[in-house]
Amino acid sequence: MRIVSYNIEWFDALFDDAGELLIDDRWSARRDVTRAMQIEALGLVLTAIDADAIMVIEAPDTNTRRSSIRALQNFGEAFALRADRAVIGYPNQTQQEIALMYDPAVLDVRHDPQGLAGAPHAPRFDGHFRIDLDVDATEDDITFSKPPLELAVTTAAGRVLRMIGVHLKSKAPHGATGRDQVMRLSIANRRKQLAQAIWLRQRVAQHLAGGESLILMGDLNDGPGLDEYEHLFGRSSVEIVMGTEPPQLFDPHAHQALSRKLTAAPTSARFYIKPEQRFLQALLDYVMISPDLMELNPRWRIWHPFDDPDCWSRPELRDALITASDHFPVVLDIDL
Repeated sequence: MRIVSYNIEWFDALFDDAGELLIDDRWSARRDVTRAMQIEALGLVLTAIDADAIMVIEAPDTNTRRSSIRALQNFGEAFALRADRAVIGYPNQTQQEIALMYDPAVLDVRHDPQGLAGAPHAPRFDGHFRIDLDVDATEDDITFSKPPLELAVTTAAGRVLRMIGVHLKSKAPHGATGRDQVMRLSIANRRKQLAQAIWLRQRVAQHLAGGESLILMGDLNDGPGLDEYEHLFGRSSVEIVMGTEPPQLFDPHAHQALSRKLTAAPTSARFYIKPEQRFLQALLDYVMISPDLMELNPRWRIWHPFDDPDCWSRPELRDALITASDHFPVVLDIDL
């Protein structure tokens, strides 16, 4: 079975309110890319991957006028994808939903949120989490701008597992002016993100303690050594979510990044830094699995246009990966 995590930059901008694709020469929300160019590139990439399930990060918006499910299913039908059904969880206010596209012949999927609203431990993800972030004896109120998507999944062979799709809050100090304000806001954002990671880890620990098979995937917007504030807190969100003691989740790219000394870490995203006129690469996207799934011959691969030899050797696919998004698909093949 092939399971994919893919952050598709401003996917919402490619659809009208009826969920129909806007295949024209107007600019998309991506730099120097038209809507037709991005749509064609995404179709090529997802056709080449041919996944059983795709966790879409930055999926099209759901509101009173728009439907993420309708848009994604129209996209799946337009490109004859096997993964032509879609499910979302709690809609958010960012115009970037978390959704799963899946092949209904292979998987039965339903939104199945866990936890209780207002619970002191691992509350429901559309609720509030209370934690003292700065050791001032006062609890802070934490929420998710994009509540994680919790799914109950049953394969055609009858195997039951859990999936969680995640897009943690960015640490960028938006709106800050001056070095001191940038630092204060960056540290505050880092604290909030780590609190979200602790909240998420509490849910993960519940599933692992119950002996459930779990796949957690998405954009954690974080990784070891990613910014200069990490040393203040000791651990990245990735380490918290994976766990530092058994039972732990596993992702080989995260493991490689955490254990690297002189070797280069793998990367899953590529951003243009305009003031510096250069590209920044980072490992932001993960597919983490529970210990029991490690027995099912898991194979991970980042479809990176420059780092993956197969993607590099296929110019049409290589160019499509660059055009489709600023993130690249993280693919897990596993014998479910």
